[in-house]
Order: sequence, then structure tokens, then C-alpha cells
Amino acid sequence: MREISFDTETTGLNPRGGDRLVEIGGVELINHIATGNSYHVYINPLRDMPEEAFRVHGLSAEFLSDKPLFEHVADEFLEFVGDATLVIHNAAFDMGFINMELERAGRRTIPNTQVLDTLDLARRKHPSGPNSLDALCSRYGIDNSKRIKHGALLDAEILAEVYLELIGGRQTALGLMTDEEETSSAGSSFEPGELGTFNARQRPSPLQRLLQESELEAHKAFIEGMGDSAIWSKYNG
Repeated sequence: MREISFDTETTGLNPRGGDRLVEIGGVELINHIATGNSYHVYINPLRDMPEEAFRVHGLSAEFLSDKPLFEHVADEFLEFVGDATLVIHNAAFDMGFINMELERAGRRTIPNTQVLDTLDLARRKHPSGPNSLDALCSRYGIDNSKRIKHGALLDAEILAEVYLELIGGRQTALGLMTDEEETSSAGSSFEPGELGTFNARQRPSPLQRLLQESELEAHKAFIEGMGDSAIWSKYNG
């Protein structure tokens, strides 16, 4: 499953009232793991930079004056996104600007079905709040000390960590343990390479075996040939 943790910076709050996009940042996740692949671009908004917006992200009209127009990066942006889910904090804001710019450039817009809003996730998980990105970093112990000003790529990287916490992505044993088992195992420690044990929840009925008996015997013989130190023997023992 491919997702993109995503953020933007703008000249203001109203995409239909003259404000424009000035920065896009995206971090690729495959099965909730950052791949190291990212997308980042500054954009010339062809307008001045209001002081309020400059105080937020520090991007001046002078700095942006030699950056590409959105229409010149629209295709590479859409290619990077593809059919991935965009993971965004307060998605309505960012998608309002992205789709406005895509319309202006004569490109396809991105449907709401392709967007996941982490603010909605946070409000459901922590209904008493606060649920700003900074507040969630504090709640989950995520280092956001470099976030002196808003920046699209840095915020996308931080959001990726927050998102994994919101969906339980860092829980031990991939969520296979009960709360009691997870608590009791938290105090235990294992040496590197040692296999921990826990009581996994059992299926109501076993899955149908897909391997033939001859294949199982061949695999067993292969493992035996690797000697007693083979890690497979710890699973098969």
C-alpha cells in the first residue's frame, strides 16, 4: 500500500480569493514505512507575500521569484502522487489549494476518496484534544525541535511519524498481543537475534494448508542440511 505524507505552504487562507500555493512537500510510505523517496518544490505564486504568511513560513516574494510556476511542475507532481493516498493534517485546507492550482493548470484534480485526514483521526482518538501537529508531537514524544517555522517537507516528515502513532504503527508484535500481554512483555528484554514469545490470538478455524506434504518434507530436509545454527530451526523446533 502506497501513501504520501503531504503538506503545503501558501500565501494565505483563501484559495478562491487570490491566495496561491508556494511550497509542496511529500514523503512516500509503503505499508506505513518511509521509503526515503520524497517530493519537494517551491513555487512562484506571481503575487506578493502577505506579512502574516511570511511570519508562518519565512518564504518571501523575492525568494520565490525565480522558482517555477505551478503549471510547470503539475505533471511531475501528479506523477509522484499517482494513485497513492495523500495523508494530510487538516486536509480540506491543503486540498483546496492543490485542486485550485490543478484546475488553473488544466490538470485533473485529486478526489476526496484519495485523501486521508489525520486531523479527523486525531479527533476520534483524542476527542479532548488538542490535536495540532505540534500538540500531537508532544503527546507522542516526536522531536519537532527543528520546526521553528512551517516548512512543507519538514512538516510532511513529522506528519509521517504522527500518522504511524495514530494508527498504532509502532506497537510491538504488530498489534497481535492483547493489552495485558503487551503490558507484561514491555518489561522483558531479549538479546539481539533472540526470538521473543507471546500468545497470539487464534483463528476460529485454521487456514487451509497450501503446501503439499512433499514440499514440506523437502523444506525440512533443506533446513536440516543448514546445521543446528540455522535460525529456521528455532521456528520449526
